[in-house]
Amino acid sequence: MNFNDARILDQRFVFQTYKRLPLLLTRGRGVYVYDDSGKRYLDMLGGLAVNSLGHAHPRIVKAIADQAHTLSHVSNLYYTEPMLHTARSLCEFSGMGKAFFCNSGAEANEGAIKLARKYFSLKGEKRHEIVTMKMSFHGRTMATLTATGQPFYQQHYDPLVPGFKYAVLNDFESVEKLVSAKTAAIMVEPVQGESGIYPATRQFMKGLASLRRRHGLLLIFDEVQCGLGRTGKWFAFQ
Repeated sequence: MNFNDARILDQRFVFQTYKRLPLLLTRGRGVYVYDDSGKRYLDMLGGLAVNSLGHAHPRIVKAIADQAHTLSHVSNLYYTEPMLHTARSLCEFSGMGKAFFCNSGAEANEGAIKLARKYFSLKGEKRHEIVTMKMSFHGRTMATLTATGQPFYQQHYDPLVPGFKYAVLNDFESVEKLVSAKTAAIMVEPVQGESGIYPATRQFMKGLASLRRRHGLLLIFDEVQCGLGRTGKWFAFQ
């Protein structure tokens, strides 16, 4: 298949929600990707900042192949060793007590929002509001789209999910003004990715921690783009 064939098939059978670059990628190796004519490119995108170890890393390829030969998806109704070992590793790396697995970043953020609201509901406290940051990006489900602090992404999807407020990254006072007795959680990307690479300052993060202690609210760190070693530590919040 060449690029023209791919373009025709894409226009015929795929929803045109993305304006793709005029490039048909056929394979990758390490930090490079190759198009249908064999031309090599340095991959500066990394699959939207998730391919930290590049393409076709031999250890990853072997792990995928070994698992495919051993056991396919069996749902979370059963125990499996890889899941249990991964959960233990995530808890050790993060300092957290438990792990919950999702299929995507949006689902993980949606789950965190639900977890925060359910936590206070079970405690009998009427706290449901989530404070997020302007220019953030948390996903495209209805809740995470509402959490995303960019009106551009929210067009045409009214009514959005109620209970979200928007502060400014690195402006502690803007967050503090929005916190009330109804606040369940503050949700933040330690490094904003979609709107540009804007790290939260250490002072700002410490301020959020002080709000957590003072008001008994929860902190949600969206590290879809900045977590798992990309900042030099396992997680950027560390």
